[in-house]
Amino acid sequence: MGNLLHCRKAWDMSISQMTDKDIREKSPRMKDLLTNPVQFLAFGFGSGLAPVAPGTFGTLAAVPVYLLIQQLPWPLYLSFTVVVSLAGIWICGAASRQLGVHDHGGIVWDEIAGFLITMAAAPPGWLWVAIGFLFFRFFDVLKPWPIGWLDDHLQGGLGIMLDDVVAGLFGMISIWLVHYTVLNYF
Repeated sequence: MGNLLHCRKAWDMSISQMTDKDIREKSPRMKDLLTNPVQFLAFGFGSGLAPVAPGTFGTLAAVPVYLLIQQLPWPLYLSFTVVVSLAGIWICGAASRQLGVHDHGGIVWDEIAGFLITMAAAPPGWLWVAIGFLFFRFFDVLKPWPIGWLDDHLQGGLGIMLDDVVAGLFGMISIWLVHYTVLNYF
């Protein structure tokens, strides 16, 4: 009976009442990711398992993906990024349901999509990869309006993805503005 009561109590606990310890206990391990393709993708090929700043590590995991597709013609790059973003709604939603935690910190597929969006307007070169990384992380962490509002008010896979998509758009616009300024004034 005690076990049944414990299960019922855990079931009744809303996500907003979960502590960091509760969430850590629901975190998968690498061996779990290797046997669950949804978790493997959602956790950014394992980068989301980082014990600190998993979003930053997820964005770092996006860099090789970007480097692999950066030479594609722009329509193909854009198509790939749209597919990653749309698939992310399902991937992040499914991973969240499997874990029983909305927007678990280790779910970083949204960071991968957001970074690819940021880099859509970037000139080639490592300097621009670094600038794009910094812009995306800036907007993803600080969450200026409407990013913060989206993060607070949308649920499920769409809620997990959309704030990072908008942060990616803000990053892309920022890269374009910096590049335009450098070309025209320096």
